Amino acid sequence: MRRMIACLSLVLLLSSCGGDHEASPGGSHGASRDEFETRAREVAERWQGSADDHAWRKGFVALEVLNPQGWNHVSQSPAWVNRSSHNGAWRLAAKLPANSPHRADVRWPDGEVSQVPLISAASAYEEFSKPADLIEEECPAKKCRPLRVTGARLGKVSLETSRGAIQVPAWMFTVEGVEQKKVHVAVDPSAVTARPERIQGGFEEVMAFDLVAGKPDELLIRYGFGACDTVHGPRAYETDQLVVIDMDEEDSSSGKPCPAILKTATTTVTLTRPLGDRLVLDSGTGLPVLRGLNRR
Repeated sequence: MRRMIACLSLVLLLSSCGGDHEASPGGSHGASRDEFETRAREVAERWQGSADDHAWRKGFVALEVLNPQGWNHVSQSPAWVNRSSHNGAWRLAAKLPANSPHRADVRWPDGEVSQVPLISAASAYEEFSKPADLIEEECPAKKCRPLRVTGARLGKVSLETSRGAIQVPAWMFTVEGVEQKKVHVAVDPSAVTARPERIQGGFEEVMAFDLVAGKPDELLIRYGFGACDTVHGPRAYETDQLVVIDMDEEDSSSGKPCPAILKTATTTVTLTRPLGDRLVLDSGTGLPVLRGLNRR
């Protein structure tokens, strides 16, 4: 699978790509069972007990950019608003709150509560009012208007994290002539841990997973494969805290040119026991697989 995706990264080319641990049943094609178990054991040992593992389970790891460039956390904003924001056409037309709290509680889906530091409304404004790093076209006189900020209040907005969706403090800026609020997450970036990095040279094999209703020992997974690949099935390596999954695939092009197309499909993998609170890791990248087949 890893070799296949490496070939697919050449998008514009047509190419011929020439103990207490248990492994679930898997095909004998592609990498051997021993090779898979060796790889999966390395992935599990690298993750389990690491700083990334601790942050993912107990820290604050955001699965989306806190404040992407531009007019964010809103939908259907007028084109002139996005263009003006991109070009940094902001104007401060009111005093911003000066006595905002320095910290706030964040409640996690499991009921645990953490305190996180906050940035001020002034700091938030200073951050989002800067023009984009790359401006292809300056604001045309008739298509770009000043974005006048007339007030701000502290509210909340939903954010996806490694521990589930949470409500986080956010500054809601009122902009003259714009119905939507300009939203800027107020959590200080110092409180947020960056998403872990994939194993060097690793390529994604399992894209997402979900539980199977009525079958607690099965997982439904979404995976990618090449147009000339033959798929024999998924394989799982289990520990008390982790499940490492890969797809057993082989190149069936027989040296013939193969279109560089990545296809996706779903299948199920049977575990030796219910998943419980164990993390699912992708053997290709060594990273957690997110639950929810429609994430991307």
